[in-house]
Amino acid sequence: MTVAGFFSALIVGIVIGALGRLVVPGKQNIPIWLTIVIGVVAAIIGTAIARAIGVADTSGVDWTEIVIQVVLAALGVWAVAGFYSRRSAR
Repeated sequence: MTVAGFFSALIVGIVIGALGRLVVPGKQNIPIWLTIVIGVVAAIIGTAIARAIGVADTSGVDWTEIVIQVVLAALGVWAVAGFYSRRSAR
């Protein structure tokens, strides 16, 4: 991975993670770095799923791919926030 590819993945991870965090209702008590990691992972997995179902390469903006990525990020934020809240309650 090139330096430009790394920074692109980081920016996409920030955006996808932030959108996923906004979709989940309530306050999420997780650090921002973890939101970014969840966003990067969701972007990678979401792209793989979009390619598998044939919607990753369309003319224009790939809205279906973005929706898949945001839904995966929201699920990731929801799961990790639940784990963090249980862990901090101890």
